[in-house]
Amino acid sequence: MKISVVTPVYNEAKSLPRLVEEVTAALTPLGEYEILLVDDGSKDDTYDTLERIAKKDKRLKVLSLRANRGQTAALMAGIDHARGDVVVTIDSDLENDPADIPRLVKKLEESGADIVSGWRKDRWQDHFFTRRLPSAIANRLISRISKLSLHDHGCTLKAYRRGVLEDVALYGDMHRFIAAYLSWRGARVVELPVAHRPRLYGRSNYGIGRTLRVLLDLVVIKFFNTYLNRPIHFFGGLGLVSLALGFLAGAAAIVLRLLNIRHFVETPLPTLSALFIIVGVELVLMGVLAEMLTRIYYETRGKRTYTLKKTLNLP
Repeated sequence: MKISVVTPVYNEAKSLPRLVEEVTAALTPLGEYEILLVDDGSKDDTYDTLERIAKKDKRLKVLSLRANRGQTAALMAGIDHARGDVVVTIDSDLENDPADIPRLVKKLEESGADIVSGWRKDRWQDHFFTRRLPSAIANRLISRISKLSLHDHGCTLKAYRRGVLEDVALYGDMHRFIAAYLSWRGARVVELPVAHRPRLYGRSNYGIGRTLRVLLDLVVIKFFNTYLNRPIHFFGGLGLVSLALGFLAGAAAIVLRLLNIRHFVETPLPTLSALFIIVGVELVLMGVLAEMLTRIYYETRGKRTYTLKKTLNLP
């Protein structure tokens, strides 16, 4: 079994020598492996460091993006070029411990799961209110929306069977939702506590702005998972609700006028009625257009709306 370790790298020149040393030490007892280091448009000496290290070991594969595209793009670049039966993703800042990689691979084999997701169980013990509690709330929310119960959706340290990563395309900050996305496609996910170490170099990009972007990306993938093949149910549903509100507002305005309680010009109900009806019609039409685009997408690219897990007695 060949193992591919994918590591996105951005301005981590100082941590790279130790990272490669620890990952190599962890992988050597496991047999055949490769390490893919993806330079995400770093501004420091990251690429020069990678080039120097890669010359010493051909099992180190280096990919350099032309510009900084974010962690999701860097991970996808590494996954696209990985050739292992098992793909392990890990951060380059040394907060993830490479010594946990064999444990993830072993858990993958023993459990029969498709994905083993790391859980940084002891992270931020000393920052309960500022870090640990907000993280727990965010993970609970993500678990509720995604229907995949994990303690730590944001942990990059994960092990995947190669087959479940086929035909996966994610954007934005959606790398943290790869497990959830694949679980929607039938992948079985288990969780394993892993170590968390303090950052030695640089600074963390964690912040409220990042949290808001993550929540927006969650809305997007939820839409794609639930309504990609039936967008009329989403847009049409909202449109019907808007139309119903419009007709109710219009009916209320007429009743008030007939009972001489309020004239049309004395209440906002006629305006609200027109607004809701217009919005409702537009949403329904948008759903029809989305249905047309969905069919064009699948038919022109020869895609199917399903994926096969296994077959028996088929040619």
